[in-house]
Amino acid sequence: MRAYQIAERGATPGIVEVPDPKPGPGEVLIRLRATGLNFADTLMIRGTYQDIPEPPFTLGMEAAGEVLEVAPDVADLVPGDRVCVFAGQGGLAEMGAFPADRVVKIPDEMSFEHAAAFQIAYGTSHVALKGLARLAPGETLLVTGAAGGVGLTAVEIGAKLGARVVAQARGAQKLDIARAAGAESVIDGDDDLREKMKALGGADVVYETIGGDIFRAAFRSTNPGGRLIPIGFAGGEVPQIPANHLMVKNLTVIGFYIGGYMKVRPQVIRDSLTELMDWYVAGRLSPHVSSVLPLDEVATGLDLLRTRQATGKVVIVPG
Repeated sequence: MRAYQIAERGATPGIVEVPDPKPGPGEVLIRLRATGLNFADTLMIRGTYQDIPEPPFTLGMEAAGEVLEVAPDVADLVPGDRVCVFAGQGGLAEMGAFPADRVVKIPDEMSFEHAAAFQIAYGTSHVALKGLARLAPGETLLVTGAAGGVGLTAVEIGAKLGARVVAQARGAQKLDIARAAGAESVIDGDDDLREKMKALGGADVVYETIGGDIFRAAFRSTNPGGRLIPIGFAGGEVPQIPANHLMVKNLTVIGFYIGGYMKVRPQVIRDSLTELMDWYVAGRLSPHVSSVLPLDEVATGLDLLRTRQATGKVVIVPG
């Protein structure tokens, strides 16, 4: 089969022919139909991600497809099941063998493309906003990078939780997409974020995806007693947080990495995904997939993420 792999650290990834996988104990073999790209894939390639498998490995953190085969000790899945999987690697291939406890059945109403775009972005925003930050109706939520894969789901979920959502993104097209997802107010990336937020009354919760100067402006825009969630650093600079300002304004900074939660509190992630799937079936969520590309064009898809041209998710169709 074909797979998009990194052969060794520092090497440029590419499509290679590898043997068809076989499921080991506790594993499920899946015919992959769609794979969601994530900014973390670009960091793995650069060697700067916090959780990089030992090479050689196949990129692709989340995917969806059909179960082909299950190990004898797997009881709750059977061949033919439509499923999604968040395994952290292995998704950019025609098939993959994955731990069964990372595999979740998807509703009949959900396409493979939506399933592949769903788990990391929606799961991150749902657990962070509802579970950890306890975002309440009537509070003001500021989302930076609001048209990106994770940011856009934060806008959508924040609005569903009853918050007044302020979306920050660059350019009219991205701001229109954020409005369509539920943003009540928008701030262009070229505007003074701190001044705009001051005029809007400040933020009770900040969902920050960019880092650098954007984080610093968002930090200063947070109301006393507010909560900040640094979700990513797409701008490249990891911000340093002045502890004395936290004390003076009684702020809470919430660190959240969904991959780490999968290791230490997997049931929280599974419960979140169950609720999100219910919302999807009820028509309350509308995943935004801006590009669907074949496996031969993975590099193009990753470049869309690096250059911030993508909105929502980019999905690869391996087969």
